[in-house]
Amino acid sequence: MANTSTPDSSRRSERSRRAIFDAALALVGEVGYDKLTIEGIASRAGVGKQTIYRWWPSKAAVLLDAFTATVDDYDAKGLPDTGDLAADLKFVLRATADKFNDPAFQAPYRALAAAGANDEELSRTFVARLSEPGTRLYVDRLRAAQETGEVGADIDVRIAAEMLLSPFSQRWLMRTGELTYDFVDTLVDQVLRGLRPRG
Repeated sequence: MANTSTPDSSRRSERSRRAIFDAALALVGEVGYDKLTIEGIASRAGVGKQTIYRWWPSKAAVLLDAFTATVDDYDAKGLPDTGDLAADLKFVLRATADKFNDPAFQAPYRALAAAGANDEELSRTFVARLSEPGTRLYVDRLRAAQETGEVGADIDVRIAAEMLLSPFSQRWLMRTGELTYDFVDTLVDQVLRGLRPRG
């Protein structure tokens, strides 16, 4: 007997969405953000342009969703906590340096950062969905270290997290130097020197 069941539209939609994400990430690496178009994404993904516009208002929105879908963070586990704050921070920042040095990661992240500089709404969404969750993980790890006495009780752990992450981001975004393990290790050591309890 022939199968007369209707196609699963949700599965078809998910396949289309995945194809659109893959196309957007590939194209931004090939042609750059300025030359990235909805038409180009649709053609590469094998979908109609209206399919994309039904789900996203702009190429920036497509790229942000596509990039967010590929970013694996430490989720609910948080940063490692071995009892050695310096070692934990170096481990995570070294892994982050590896990721930021990966061309497949660089192209969409740089494109979104550049687009966000001229688009306040995109920038706020980018921060809310990507930057802020990562920063909170560092804040939580530093607060745990504060509770065990590795970090001074008078330290603002939010600012401390930014002291770690901002030089990292600045070096990468502005290309003022390479993201190396030596840089990461030195950054952690120097920041922690100022965070340790006094006296």
